[in-house]
Amino acid sequence: MTVRLFLARPLPGTVGETRRVCHLFPVPDEETTQLVALCGDEFGPGELEQLDRPAGMPCESCLSRAPRDRPEVGGA
Repeated sequence: MTVRLFLARPLPGTVGETRRVCHLFPVPDEETTQLVALCGDEFGPGELEQLDRPAGMPCESCLSRAPRDRPEVGGA
């Protein structure tokens, strides 16, 4: 199963500069007012800027929870 993700980070002034990290979010199935990053951080309307590429520091928790293809060990 393919999980569609998008990148976003908090807008300036919504959090401190050290917390403006690039989060990974699953694309919501329906219209929602709260977006929840893979790390569990929640954001409301007007708190995020969507990114077309990674920018700034990544959220390490989001990266560790990101789905990835895992090749078979020892197989080709």
